[in-house]
Amino acid sequence: MAKFTPEQAVSYVEIQQLINEWSFELDVHNGTNIASLLTEDCGYLVRGGVRTGREAVAQFYKERLETLGATPEGVPTHRHMLANLRVKFTSADAASIGFSLVYFSTAGVKAGTKHADPASAADVRMDVRRGADGEWLIANFDSTPTFIRVIS
Repeated sequence: MAKFTPEQAVSYVEIQQLINEWSFELDVHNGTNIASLLTEDCGYLVRGGVRTGREAVAQFYKERLETLGATPEGVPTHRHMLANLRVKFTSADAASIGFSLVYFSTAGVKAGTKHADPASAADVRMDVRRGADGEWLIANFDSTPTFIRVIS
């Protein structure tokens, strides 16, 4: 059973909001404003490579959006469904977190409301840190897919 101090309970809610903002940013803006959610020295493992620093991560999402926009289907609709958030505080201003992610995307198929199967499910791990301004930011991102949709 998780037991938090009152300060940790407040931090838990703030961390949960950070992860919800991350998901919303990816879903609605395709990651174009993600830098504001990351530490300057963030390590972000995505598509088989680590991007180091918020500018490198922002550049990845910019290039990804351009690539997706050039496909015949155009920029897909994305939705990240998050569940089972677990937080382990490593200090007053740092935590390791994990959660389950189910990712829906119309990538590779024509967008529409009749397309409903998930593209993937993953176990996500992040480290988050609270800055001097009191804001929690993502310092490390990694995920392991457990299921991936195969488009034939």
